Formats: sequence, C-alpha cells, structure tokens
Amino acid sequence: MTRSLSGGARSGARAVLGRTSSGRMPRFGGAAVLLCAPFALLLLGTVLAPVAYALYLSLFTERLSGLGFSGPSRAFVALGNYAEVVTDPDFLRGVGNVALYAVIQVPLMLGGALVVALLIDSAVARLKQVWLLAVFLPYAVPGVIAGLIWGYLYSPGIGPVSAIAPIDPLGASGILPSVVNIATWQWMGYNMIIFYTALQTVPRELLEAARVDGAGPIRTAVSVKLPSIRPTLFVGLVFTIIGALQLFTEPLVLQSFTGAVTSTWTPSLYVYDSAFVAGDYGRAAAASVLLGLVSAVLSAVVMRFSARRSR
Repeated sequence: MTRSLSGGARSGARAVLGRTSSGRMPRFGGAAVLLCAPFALLLLGTVLAPVAYALYLSLFTERLSGLGFSGPSRAFVALGNYAEVVTDPDFLRGVGNVALYAVIQVPLMLGGALVVALLIDSAVARLKQVWLLAVFLPYAVPGVIAGLIWGYLYSPGIGPVSAIAPIDPLGASGILPSVVNIATWQWMGYNMIIFYTALQTVPRELLEAARVDGAGPIRTAVSVKLPSIRPTLFVGLVFTIIGALQLFTEPLVLQSFTGAVTSTWTPSLYVYDSAFVAGDYGRAAAASVLLGLVSAVLSAVVMRFSARRSR
C-alpha cells in the first residue's frame, strides 16, 4: 500500500512539473504552435517590428551631398540624433509642460474618479446606473470632437468660459489648465468605471464587519474599500501616467484656437513636427524612443512600488 502511494505521488509530481516518466520535458505538437502563431504575428507586426524600425531610423539622418542636385542621402550618425534631441530647448520645454500637466492632471483625475466611484458604490446612492452612464458618457466622445467642443467653449465671444474664468483659458497662462480640464472631463468616467467595478469585488462580509464594529461610511471607505482595490488603483495610475506622457490630441486641436500652443508644446507634438513638418525622421524616431523609455521606466517604478505595498 505504501509503495503504491509513493508511486502515485511520484506520478503526480511528474504531472505537476510537466515531465514524462523518463524525466524529459513533453514535446508540444503543431497545435500549440498554431494557437500561438496569431499572437506572435501580431506582436511582431504591431510592436517589435515598429520599435526595431524606430531604433534603426534614430541612428541615421538625411544630408545633402555636393550641391544638393542628387537629393538627400542617408548618413549614419550613431547617437547624434539623441544628443540633438536632449539638448534641444524646444524638446526640453515640451517635457516641462508635460511634467507640469501630469503633476496636476493625474492626481486630479484619479482622485475625482475614485471619489465618484465611492459615492456611487455607497449604500445611500440612488439611480446608480444613471450616474454611471452620466459620468462615463464623455469618454464616448472622440478626443478630436472633445477638443473642438471645449475650444469653442473657451473662445471669447462664442463660449461662456472666457467670460466666467478669472484668466483667459486660451492665453499663455490658462492653456495648461484648459488642457487639464479637457483630459479630466474625458477620462475620469473611464477610470471611474474601473474603480467602481473593482469596488464590487470587495467581500460584503468585510463591509458588514466594519459596520458591526461601528465604522462609518468614510472610515469603511478608507480602511476597508481602498486597501482592497489597491492593485487596481496602481494599474490606473500606470495607465494615466503613460497617457499623460503621450499628450497629443488636445493641444493639437487647440492649436487652431490659440497661438499659446506651439508645434513643440509636448514631446508628442515635437515628434509630429519633426517627422511630418520638418521631414527629419531620424530626430523624430530618437525623440519617440526617448519618450518610450521614460514611459517604461516610470511604469516599472510605479509597479515596483505597488508590489512592495502589496506585501
């Protein structure tokens, strides 16, 4: 009896470890390759190949040879494009604008989305589906349309905002808050839905225990609900930071309403101007690679901090 149990245990261990009785790893047939092929092709075609091509372009630039009658020729400059980008005052100003935008918009939008989600999730809320739809609805508006709507609302003589606001929303001092307002208006509902969905997974036993212990709504939200959805909060933070670094649509649309938004007001606009206006694809690729690296580093830092807090 003992021997049979030992043999069964060894067989179970081999099954768990994925090994055959001879100790070799099992061979996967063509079915596994066939199932993985679509994902591998999509990953190669939409992620790896574009990244590799951007890295390739960032190492070259186009220069005119001789009198220029033969057209531009591609020249290898190694890290020259990267050095040009990081020392370009326009690019550095764009980085500063995006950093200030992120400092204001990320906590404002995530905080607002979290507060609204907690209010709708509370026991005293009525017509929850109506409130969810009302807050989420701006996310259904395309970014270009949202920029045009708010651009007309900001315009003097057309929209009411310029008459109410203490500063010119399209002026040099008001354009950043205006962009923050547009992005927050559009994306708060999206994050609110994510947070509200996560709140629905909080065990009701914990909430009932908190009520029995005498915890009020605010204490329950802070001590029970927020710790339970901490991983979701960090995921929302990562996505919001990445979105902030890629700020493009809102300032691009507002360019037609004000001169306060230049063609290099954000790093993404800098990339667009370098590639499709100046025709300098090497510099645009270098700026894109740097922007991607910063996004990856910040995402890794936030996720590492999230993992430490979850322990």
